[in-house]
Amino acid sequence: MPDLIVDGHNASVQGSIELEGSKSLSNRLLIMQAMADEKLELRGLSPSDDTEALQRILKSKSSAGNVGAAGTTMRFLTAFYAAHPGDQVLTGSARMLQRPIGILVDALRALGAVINYAGEEGYPPLHIRGSKLRGGKLSIRADVSSQYISALLMVAPEMENGLELELTGKVGSFPYIRMTLELMSMLGIRYSIDRQVIRVEPGKYHGGIVQVEGDWSAASYYFGLCALADDPQVDIHGLFSRSLQGDSVLPAIYAQLGVVTAWDGDVCRLTKTGNTVTYFEYDFSDCPDLAQTVVVTCAALGIPGSFSGLESLRIKETDRTAALAAELGKFGVQFTQDGDSWKLEGTCERKEGVHIATYDDHRMAMAFAPLALLQPIIIEDSRVVAKSYPSFWDDLSILGVSSSPA
Repeated sequence: MPDLIVDGHNASVQGSIELEGSKSLSNRLLIMQAMADEKLELRGLSPSDDTEALQRILKSKSSAGNVGAAGTTMRFLTAFYAAHPGDQVLTGSARMLQRPIGILVDALRALGAVINYAGEEGYPPLHIRGSKLRGGKLSIRADVSSQYISALLMVAPEMENGLELELTGKVGSFPYIRMTLELMSMLGIRYSIDRQVIRVEPGKYHGGIVQVEGDWSAASYYFGLCALADDPQVDIHGLFSRSLQGDSVLPAIYAQLGVVTAWDGDVCRLTKTGNTVTYFEYDFSDCPDLAQTVVVTCAALGIPGSFSGLESLRIKETDRTAALAAELGKFGVQFTQDGDSWKLEGTCERKEGVHIATYDDHRMAMAFAPLALLQPIIIEDSRVVAKSYPSFWDDLSILGVSSSPA
Protein backbone atom coordinates (compact mmCIF):
# COMPACT_ATOMS: atom_id res chain seq x y z
CA MET A 1 0.00 0.00 0.00
CA PRO A 2 1.38 3.47 -0.83
CA ASP A 3 2.29 6.22 1.58
CA LEU A 4 -0.89 7.95 2.74
CA ILE A 5 -1.81 11.59 3.17
CA VAL A 6 -3.90 11.56 6.35
CA ASP A 7 -6.06 14.65 6.87
CA GLY A 8 -8.43 15.27 9.76
CA HIS A 9 -8.83 19.04 9.73
CA ASN A 10 -12.58 18.71 8.93
CA ALA A 11 -13.10 15.54 10.98
CA SER A 12 -16.14 15.43 13.25
CA VAL A 13 -14.63 12.65 15.38
CA GLN A 14 -18.17 11.47 15.96
CA GLY A 15 -19.34 8.00 15.06
CA SER A 16 -19.34 4.32 15.95
CA ILE A 17 -16.44 1.88 15.66
CA GLU A 18 -16.68 -1.92 15.75
CA LEU A 19 -13.31 -3.07 17.05
CA GLU A 20 -11.64 -6.17 15.68
CA GLY A 21 -10.77 -8.98 18.09
CA SER A 22 -7.74 -8.65 20.32
CA LYS A 23 -4.55 -10.01 18.79
CA SER A 24 -3.19 -10.85 22.24
CA LEU A 25 -6.25 -12.89 23.19
CA SER A 26 -6.55 -14.49 19.75
CA ASN A 27 -2.98 -15.73 19.62
CA ARG A 28 -3.12 -17.25 23.10
CA LEU A 29 -6.44 -18.95 22.41
CA LEU A 30 -5.18 -20.42 19.13
CA ILE A 31 -2.28 -22.12 20.94
CA MET A 32 -4.69 -23.48 23.56
CA GLN A 33 -7.09 -24.61 20.84
CA ALA A 34 -4.27 -26.60 19.24
CA MET A 35 -3.74 -28.44 22.55
CA ALA A 36 -7.39 -28.84 23.63
CA ASP A 37 -8.77 -32.35 24.12
CA GLU A 38 -12.23 -31.24 22.87
CA LYS A 39 -13.43 -28.88 20.16
CA LEU A 40 -12.71 -25.27 21.11
CA GLU A 41 -14.62 -22.78 18.94
CA LEU A 42 -13.17 -19.28 18.79
CA ARG A 43 -15.43 -16.46 17.63
CA GLY A 44 -14.29 -12.99 16.56
CA LEU A 45 -10.61 -13.82 16.08
CA SER A 46 -8.33 -10.95 15.15
CA PRO A 47 -7.86 -10.55 11.35
CA SER A 48 -4.34 -9.24 11.95
CA ASP A 49 -1.34 -10.46 9.98
CA ASP A 50 0.14 -11.87 13.20
CA THR A 51 -2.92 -13.98 13.98
CA GLU A 52 -3.31 -15.14 10.38
CA ALA A 53 0.36 -16.20 10.37
CA LEU A 54 -0.19 -18.22 13.54
CA GLN A 55 -3.31 -19.91 12.12
CA ARG A 56 -1.56 -20.66 8.83
CA ILE A 57 1.46 -22.31 10.43
CA LEU A 58 -0.59 -24.30 12.96
CA LYS A 59 -2.75 -25.70 10.13
CA SER A 60 0.18 -26.41 7.81
CA LYS A 61 1.72 -29.85 7.49
CA SER A 62 5.03 -28.30 6.42
CA SER A 63 8.12 -28.73 8.58
CA ALA A 64 9.08 -25.10 7.97
CA GLY A 65 7.15 -22.01 9.03
CA ASN A 66 7.75 -18.32 8.28
CA VAL A 67 6.16 -16.00 10.85
CA GLY A 68 7.07 -12.83 8.95
CA ALA A 69 7.24 -9.92 11.40
CA ALA A 70 5.03 -11.58 14.03
CA GLY A 71 7.04 -11.65 17.26
CA THR A 72 4.26 -13.13 19.38
CA THR A 73 3.78 -15.90 16.82
CA MET A 74 7.50 -16.72 16.83
CA ARG A 75 7.68 -16.96 20.61
CA PHE A 76 4.46 -18.90 21.13
CA LEU A 77 5.25 -21.39 18.34
CA THR A 78 8.78 -21.93 19.62
CA ALA A 79 7.38 -23.27 22.90
CA PHE A 80 4.50 -25.10 21.19
CA TYR A 81 6.72 -27.04 18.78
CA ALA A 82 9.33 -27.72 21.46
CA ALA A 83 6.65 -29.47 23.53
CA HIS A 84 5.20 -31.62 20.72
CA PRO A 85 6.88 -34.46 18.76
CA GLY A 86 8.26 -33.60 15.33
CA ASP A 87 10.83 -31.47 13.54
CA GLN A 88 10.09 -27.82 12.77
CA VAL A 89 12.08 -24.87 11.43
CA LEU A 90 10.81 -21.39 12.34
CA THR A 91 12.06 -18.29 10.55
CA GLY A 92 10.78 -14.78 9.86
CA SER A 93 11.40 -11.37 8.32
CA ALA A 94 14.78 -9.65 8.33
CA ARG A 95 13.77 -7.72 11.46
CA MET A 96 12.57 -10.94 13.14
CA LEU A 97 16.03 -12.45 12.66
CA GLN A 98 17.40 -9.51 14.67
CA ARG A 99 15.00 -9.96 17.62
CA PRO A 100 16.54 -11.98 20.47
CA ILE A 101 14.96 -15.24 21.57
CA GLY A 102 17.80 -16.78 23.57
CA ILE A 103 16.11 -16.41 26.97
CA LEU A 104 13.14 -18.48 25.83
CA VAL A 105 15.30 -21.07 24.07
CA ASP A 106 17.51 -21.49 27.15
CA ALA A 107 14.43 -21.94 29.33
CA LEU A 108 12.95 -24.58 27.04
CA ARG A 109 16.28 -26.41 26.84
CA ALA A 110 16.38 -26.52 30.64
CA LEU A 111 12.99 -28.26 30.53
CA GLY A 112 14.24 -30.88 28.08
CA ALA A 113 13.71 -29.25 24.67
CA VAL A 114 16.07 -29.77 21.74
CA ILE A 115 16.42 -26.48 19.86
CA ASN A 116 19.30 -25.39 17.60
CA TYR A 117 20.03 -22.03 16.02
CA ALA A 118 20.08 -22.19 12.23
CA GLY A 119 21.84 -18.83 12.03
CA GLU A 120 23.25 -16.44 14.63
CA GLU A 121 23.35 -17.72 18.21
CA GLY A 122 20.44 -16.32 20.24
CA TYR A 123 18.27 -15.38 17.24
CA PRO A 124 15.92 -17.06 14.77
CA PRO A 125 15.83 -19.10 12.55
CA LEU A 126 15.33 -22.06 14.92
CA HIS A 127 15.44 -25.80 14.28
CA ILE A 128 13.20 -27.46 16.85
CA ARG A 129 13.07 -31.20 17.54
CA GLY A 130 9.94 -31.48 19.61
CA SER A 131 9.15 -33.99 22.36
CA LYS A 132 7.18 -34.21 25.59
CA LEU A 133 9.00 -31.97 28.07
CA ARG A 134 9.74 -33.06 31.61
CA GLY A 135 8.92 -29.70 33.18
CA GLY A 136 9.66 -29.09 36.85
CA LYS A 137 11.30 -26.02 38.39
CA LEU A 138 12.69 -23.17 36.33
CA SER A 139 13.79 -19.56 36.83
CA ILE A 140 13.52 -16.94 34.09
CA ARG A 141 14.22 -13.22 33.82
CA ALA A 142 10.95 -11.34 33.89
CA ASP A 143 12.16 -7.92 32.74
CA VAL A 144 12.60 -8.58 29.01
CA SER A 145 9.40 -9.94 27.45
CA SER A 146 6.27 -11.31 29.08
CA GLN A 147 5.70 -13.29 25.88
CA TYR A 148 8.52 -15.66 26.84
CA ILE A 149 6.71 -16.36 30.10
CA SER A 150 3.30 -16.75 28.47
CA ALA A 151 4.79 -19.14 25.91
CA LEU A 152 6.15 -21.37 28.68
CA LEU A 153 2.97 -21.22 30.75
CA MET A 154 0.70 -22.24 27.89
CA VAL A 155 2.60 -25.47 27.17
CA ALA A 156 3.20 -26.22 30.87
CA PRO A 157 0.06 -28.39 31.32
CA GLU A 158 1.47 -30.90 28.83
CA MET A 159 4.79 -31.24 30.67
CA GLU A 160 5.27 -34.45 32.68
CA ASN A 161 5.68 -32.60 35.95
CA GLY A 162 3.85 -29.41 35.15
CA LEU A 163 5.87 -26.26 35.75
CA GLU A 164 7.05 -24.21 38.72
CA LEU A 165 8.24 -20.96 37.18
CA GLU A 166 10.13 -18.40 39.25
CA LEU A 167 10.19 -14.89 37.78
CA THR A 168 13.41 -13.08 38.66
CA GLY A 169 13.89 -9.32 38.72
CA LYS A 170 11.31 -6.69 37.86
CA VAL A 171 8.25 -8.25 36.22
CA GLY A 172 7.28 -6.37 33.06
CA SER A 173 3.82 -6.46 31.45
CA PHE A 174 2.35 -8.62 34.23
CA PRO A 175 -1.25 -8.11 33.02
CA TYR A 176 -0.31 -10.07 29.89
CA ILE A 177 0.89 -12.94 32.09
CA ARG A 178 -2.32 -12.70 34.12
CA MET A 179 -4.32 -12.76 30.86
CA THR A 180 -2.59 -15.98 29.83
CA LEU A 181 -3.26 -17.63 33.19
CA GLU A 182 -6.91 -16.55 33.29
CA LEU A 183 -7.54 -17.95 29.81
CA MET A 184 -5.84 -21.20 30.85
CA SER A 185 -8.01 -21.39 33.96
CA MET A 186 -11.15 -20.69 31.93
CA LEU A 187 -10.27 -23.72 29.80
CA GLY A 188 -9.68 -26.09 32.72
CA ILE A 189 -6.04 -25.63 33.73
CA ARG A 190 -5.15 -25.22 37.41
CA TYR A 191 -2.48 -22.76 38.53
CA SER A 192 -1.36 -20.82 41.61
CA ILE A 193 0.79 -17.75 42.22
CA ASP A 194 2.93 -17.15 45.31
CA ARG A 195 4.73 -13.82 44.98
CA GLN A 196 6.88 -14.31 41.85
CA VAL A 197 6.47 -18.08 41.60
CA ILE A 198 3.80 -19.48 39.27
CA ARG A 199 2.84 -23.16 39.47
CA VAL A 200 0.92 -24.85 36.65
CA GLU A 201 -0.37 -28.37 37.16
CA PRO A 202 -0.40 -31.03 34.41
CA GLY A 203 -3.73 -31.15 32.60
CA LYS A 204 -5.62 -30.78 29.32
CA TYR A 205 -7.39 -27.77 27.86
CA HIS A 206 -11.15 -28.17 27.63
CA GLY A 207 -13.35 -27.31 24.68
CA GLY A 208 -16.24 -24.88 24.41
CA ILE A 209 -17.07 -21.56 22.74
CA VAL A 210 -15.09 -18.37 23.40
CA GLN A 211 -15.95 -14.88 22.11
CA VAL A 212 -12.77 -12.85 21.62
CA GLU A 213 -12.96 -9.35 23.08
CA GLY A 214 -12.07 -6.33 20.97
CA ASP A 215 -8.53 -4.98 21.20
CA TRP A 216 -7.97 -2.32 23.88
CA SER A 217 -4.57 -1.53 22.31
CA ALA A 218 -6.39 -0.63 19.09
CA ALA A 219 -8.88 1.46 21.07
CA SER A 220 -6.02 3.67 22.26
CA TYR A 221 -5.90 5.51 18.91
CA TYR A 222 -9.50 6.65 19.38
CA PHE A 223 -8.69 7.89 22.87
CA GLY A 224 -5.86 9.84 21.26
CA LEU A 225 -8.19 11.29 18.62
CA CYS A 226 -10.73 12.35 21.23
CA ALA A 227 -8.06 14.08 23.30
CA LEU A 228 -7.19 16.27 20.28
CA ALA A 229 -10.70 16.85 18.90
CA ASP A 230 -12.96 19.81 19.74
CA ASP A 231 -16.25 18.04 20.45
CA PRO A 232 -15.83 14.28 20.01
CA GLN A 233 -18.22 11.43 20.66
CA VAL A 234 -16.95 7.99 19.70
CA ASP A 235 -18.87 4.81 20.50
CA ILE A 236 -16.62 1.74 20.56
CA HIS A 237 -18.21 -1.70 20.26
CA GLY A 238 -16.54 -4.98 21.15
CA LEU A 239 -14.83 -4.06 24.42
CA PHE A 240 -15.70 -5.52 27.83
CA SER A 241 -15.99 -3.27 30.88
CA ARG A 242 -14.41 -6.11 32.88
CA SER A 243 -11.48 -7.10 30.70
CA LEU A 244 -8.52 -9.49 30.88
CA GLN A 245 -6.45 -7.05 28.85
CA GLY A 246 -3.91 -4.92 30.68
CA ASP A 247 -4.47 -2.10 28.21
CA SER A 248 -7.97 -1.64 29.66
CA VAL A 249 -6.29 0.95 31.93
CA LEU A 250 -6.82 3.39 29.02
CA PRO A 251 -9.77 5.23 30.62
CA ALA A 252 -7.73 6.02 33.73
CA ILE A 253 -4.76 7.21 31.70
CA TYR A 254 -6.77 9.38 29.33
CA ALA A 255 -8.87 10.88 32.12
CA GLN A 256 -5.67 12.85 32.83
CA LEU A 257 -5.69 14.04 29.22
CA GLY A 258 -9.29 15.26 29.11
CA VAL A 259 -11.10 12.18 27.77
CA VAL A 260 -14.23 10.90 29.54
CA THR A 261 -15.14 7.20 29.30
CA ALA A 262 -18.66 5.96 29.99
CA TRP A 263 -20.41 2.63 29.43
CA ASP A 264 -23.84 2.39 27.84
CA GLY A 265 -24.56 -1.32 28.02
CA ASP A 266 -21.79 -2.94 26.00
CA VAL A 267 -20.81 0.31 24.28
CA CYS A 268 -17.74 2.25 25.42
CA ARG A 269 -18.48 5.95 24.79
CA LEU A 270 -15.70 8.54 24.61
CA THR A 271 -16.28 12.28 25.03
CA LYS A 272 -14.10 15.15 26.24
CA THR A 273 -13.97 17.60 29.13
CA GLY A 274 -10.77 19.37 28.21
CA ASN A 275 -9.53 19.20 31.80
CA THR A 276 -5.94 17.96 31.63
CA VAL A 277 -2.96 17.63 33.91
CA THR A 278 -0.15 20.15 33.50
CA TYR A 279 2.52 17.44 33.78
CA PHE A 280 2.01 13.77 32.88
CA GLU A 281 3.76 10.88 34.64
CA TYR A 282 3.12 7.18 34.16
CA ASP A 283 4.85 3.82 34.48
CA PHE A 284 4.05 1.76 31.37
CA SER A 285 5.64 -1.47 32.64
CA ASP A 286 2.23 -3.18 32.61
CA CYS A 287 0.98 -1.68 29.34
CA PRO A 288 3.94 -0.88 27.04
CA ASP A 289 1.82 -1.02 23.87
CA LEU A 290 0.03 2.15 24.99
CA ALA A 291 3.17 4.23 25.41
CA GLN A 292 3.57 5.47 21.83
CA THR A 293 -0.05 6.65 21.63
CA VAL A 294 0.11 8.50 24.95
CA VAL A 295 3.48 10.13 24.20
CA VAL A 296 2.16 11.49 20.90
CA THR A 297 -1.05 12.72 22.56
CA CYS A 298 0.93 14.60 25.21
CA ALA A 299 3.19 16.11 22.55
CA ALA A 300 0.18 17.32 20.55
CA LEU A 301 -1.43 18.83 23.66
CA GLY A 302 1.82 20.44 24.78
CA ILE A 303 1.83 18.54 28.06
CA PRO A 304 5.37 17.74 29.26
CA GLY A 305 5.89 14.45 31.00
CA SER A 306 7.97 11.57 32.30
CA PHE A 307 7.43 8.07 30.93
CA SER A 308 8.91 5.01 32.63
CA GLY A 309 8.61 1.25 32.09
CA LEU A 310 9.63 1.53 28.44
CA GLU A 311 12.48 -1.01 28.55
CA SER A 312 10.71 -3.62 26.41
CA LEU A 313 10.07 -1.09 23.62
CA ARG A 314 13.65 -1.48 22.43
CA ILE A 315 13.08 -5.05 21.22
CA LYS A 316 9.72 -4.61 19.51
CA GLU A 317 9.19 -4.30 15.74
CA THR A 318 11.71 -1.46 15.98
CA ASP A 319 13.41 0.38 18.84
CA ARG A 320 10.24 2.29 19.62
CA THR A 321 11.80 4.84 21.97
CA ALA A 322 14.36 5.83 19.32
CA ALA A 323 11.65 5.93 16.65
CA LEU A 324 9.44 8.17 18.80
CA ALA A 325 12.34 10.55 19.42
CA ALA A 326 13.13 10.75 15.71
CA GLU A 327 9.58 11.36 14.50
CA LEU A 328 8.57 13.78 17.27
CA GLY A 329 11.73 15.72 16.50
CA LYS A 330 10.24 16.55 13.10
CA PHE A 331 7.59 18.56 14.98
CA GLY A 332 10.07 20.31 17.28
CA VAL A 333 9.37 18.06 20.28
CA GLN A 334 12.14 16.56 22.41
CA PHE A 335 11.81 12.98 23.70
CA THR A 336 15.00 12.07 25.55
CA GLN A 337 16.17 9.38 27.94
CA ASP A 338 16.80 10.43 31.53
CA GLY A 339 18.06 7.49 33.58
CA ASP A 340 15.33 4.85 33.71
CA SER A 341 12.67 7.13 32.23
CA TRP A 342 12.05 9.29 29.16
CA LYS A 343 11.27 13.01 29.27
CA LEU A 344 8.93 14.79 26.89
CA GLU A 345 9.27 18.54 26.27
CA GLY A 346 7.74 20.90 23.74
CA THR A 347 4.53 21.15 21.71
CA CYS A 348 4.02 19.81 18.21
CA GLU A 349 4.62 22.63 15.72
CA ARG A 350 2.03 22.83 12.96
CA LYS A 351 3.81 21.81 9.78
CA GLU A 352 2.02 20.49 6.72
CA GLY A 353 3.39 17.56 4.77
CA VAL A 354 5.52 16.01 7.50
CA HIS A 355 6.49 12.44 6.59
CA ILE A 356 6.14 9.93 9.45
CA ALA A 357 8.49 6.97 9.06
CA THR A 358 6.93 3.78 10.41
CA TYR A 359 10.00 1.52 10.73
CA ASP A 360 7.99 -1.63 9.86
CA ASP A 361 6.05 -0.94 13.08
CA HIS A 362 2.25 -0.87 13.00
CA ARG A 363 2.02 1.13 16.21
CA MET A 364 4.16 3.97 14.85
CA ALA A 365 1.67 4.48 12.02
CA MET A 366 -1.41 4.36 14.25
CA ALA A 367 0.01 6.32 17.20
CA PHE A 368 0.89 9.28 14.96
CA ALA A 369 -2.37 9.22 12.95
CA PRO A 370 -4.27 11.47 15.43
CA LEU A 371 -1.87 14.31 14.59
CA ALA A 372 -3.83 14.58 11.33
CA LEU A 373 -6.38 16.58 13.34
CA LEU A 374 -3.77 19.33 13.68
CA GLN A 375 -2.47 19.26 10.10
CA PRO A 376 -2.26 16.81 7.20
CA ILE A 377 0.57 14.31 7.63
CA ILE A 378 2.06 11.63 5.41
CA ILE A 379 2.27 8.13 6.87
CA GLU A 380 4.91 6.08 5.10
CA ASP A 381 4.24 2.41 4.30
CA SER A 382 0.69 2.64 5.60
CA ARG A 383 0.05 -1.09 4.96
CA VAL A 384 2.09 -1.81 8.11
CA VAL A 385 -1.10 -1.44 10.21
CA ALA A 386 -2.25 -4.87 8.94
CA LYS A 387 0.07 -6.46 11.48
CA SER A 388 -2.57 -5.83 14.15
CA TYR A 389 -5.44 -3.72 12.72
CA PRO A 390 -6.04 -4.19 8.96
CA SER A 391 -9.14 -1.97 8.77
CA PHE A 392 -7.61 0.97 10.68
CA TRP A 393 -7.63 3.52 7.85
CA ASP A 394 -11.21 2.58 6.89
CA ASP A 395 -12.34 2.93 10.50
CA LEU A 396 -10.67 6.34 10.79
CA SER A 397 -12.69 7.50 7.78
CA ILE A 398 -15.90 6.77 9.72
CA LEU A 399 -14.87 9.59 12.09
CA GLY A 400 -14.03 11.95 9.22
CA VAL A 401 -10.27 11.42 9.02
CA SER A 402 -9.51 10.93 5.35
CA SER A 403 -6.58 9.13 3.76
CA SER A 404 -5.42 9.17 0.17
CA PRO A 405 -2.29 8.04 -1.71
CA ALA A 406 0.60 10.47 -1.34
